[in-house]
Amino acid sequence: MKFEPKPNAFSIPVRVYYEDTDAGGVVYYANYLKFFERCRTEWMRQVGHDQSQLAAEAGIAFMARKASCEYLKPARLDDQLTIGLEVEKLTRVRVVFRQHVRRGDEELVTGTVEIACVDIGKMAPAPIPEFLHSKLEALK
Repeated sequence: MKFEPKPNAFSIPVRVYYEDTDAGGVVYYANYLKFFERCRTEWMRQVGHDQSQLAAEAGIAFMARKASCEYLKPARLDDQLTIGLEVEKLTRVRVVFRQHVRRGDEELVTGTVEIACVDIGKMAPAPIPEFLHSKLEALK
């Protein structure tokens, strides 16, 4: 079945480098989480905010609370991948993303990542500021 992205889908291209692979020549499993993080960071930039700006101006950061992955097929050195996300759920404090790694139309990894908004000074959960929450709500 061909993948049909939802209207709120976002993706970035990633090439697999030697440093991404393990001794078997395939992408090391933990690196997929790094690819997911990179995609979420670029998604936030597209919304108009970057992590350092949010930390400096709003005193917040987004931190991973929960992650799960299903590894379906391996990616290899020099593969051109598409790393994507869709917002699955948005609350006042959390965002749940459905994320994937594809090589062309072939799905290699799928997962869910939940991030929480945190007050940097207190290192405690904090509401997503309204100026940002309204933008994220529009992307659901």
